[in-house]
Amino acid sequence: MRILVATAVPVERDAVARAFPGAAREVPLPGVTLLRSGGGYDLLAAGVGPALAAAFVSAVLTAAAREGTPYRLVVSAGIAGGFLPEAPVGSLVLADAITAADLGAETADGFLPVTELGFGTVSHVPPPSLVREAATATGARRGTILTVSTVTGTAARAAALRERHPTALAEAMEGFGVAEAAALHGVPVLEMRAVSNPVGPRDRAAWRIPDALATLTDGFGKLAPVLESWNRHDR
Repeated sequence: MRILVATAVPVERDAVARAFPGAAREVPLPGVTLLRSGGGYDLLAAGVGPALAAAFVSAVLTAAAREGTPYRLVVSAGIAGGFLPEAPVGSLVLADAITAADLGAETADGFLPVTELGFGTVSHVPPPSLVREAATATGARRGTILTVSTVTGTAARAAALRERHPTALAEAMEGFGVAEAAALHGVPVLEMRAVSNPVGPRDRAAWRIPDALATLTDGFGKLAPVLESWNRHDR
């Protein structure tokens, strides 16, 4: 069993690593270094944004496949902004859909997702059985997690996103890129986020990043047994 966990930055990766006993060891690959924890987990700080996340995750998945040791699951993990009141600061959220919120075109009539332009995809659906089991184990809220290339900084944009995506619980910057890479390699994907701040006007004084990282560690400790026992053929 091998599971790849992709975060944006090392502080998120290290928060996940703290969920496992013992010290993780570094595994160098061309252009990237993994942290390998006990139980078959490889932890990757893939960078900020969907493009970089997709590139690094795809490179790691390719290397594993060439070695004959493919991953059975990819998890996008980290902290995120949460949409109030459904996902308050300190809560844990799981994606039942991983959606690119700003991939498309602005028109006089509003935003058009790339799918309505006749190509591409804007959403990936994690395995429903895994999402259910993970939510039960962790107490996480389930809903859409949006991937954005520009973090929301105004109440107007937050409201517009919720209008287009009424089931959205959180926004982050990497999940869709991770999911695109996983789909390319035929590997299931899951996204879990700890909420560090509300989506809307930027108020750094209200951010609770250390608390969110602690929530991520605790949540991943509860998630790991589910990942290890999950059968991808379950519905």
